[in-house]
Amino acid sequence: MTDSKARHTAMIVDDSEVMREMLRDILTAGNYEIVAEAVNGVEAVELYKNFKPEVTVMDVLMPLDDGIKATKNIIALDKNAKVVMCSSITDDALILSAYNAGASGIIFKPFVTERALEVIHTVMQE
Repeated sequence: MTDSKARHTAMIVDDSEVMREMLRDILTAGNYEIVAEAVNGVEAVELYKNFKPEVTVMDVLMPLDDGIKATKNIIALDKNAKVVMCSSITDDALILSAYNAGASGIIFKPFVTERALEVIHTVMQE
């Protein structure tokens, strides 16, 4: 029997190949189709324009444009964009900056699959 549940599309943005692979595994387990991957914020904005993923999972700290700036730029393109930030830093100021930039949620490294998917699913239902 095949799963008739519709797959959601996602973009992964992280400068670390290992982190992208972990996010790929988490999102695939949650029935998301990865339509794009970026290694920095500049690339993320360009890929967002082309692929319009239903959710973007983006690292905060990256070269070129960081996740905060890239999130602002994506939200400027599409006020309904859903961006979930991911970070190993749990600093309140950073979290506030992410939400002020337009992030819909945040997950923390090291990733726990169930918790990450819970945040992403919640964001998708908003």
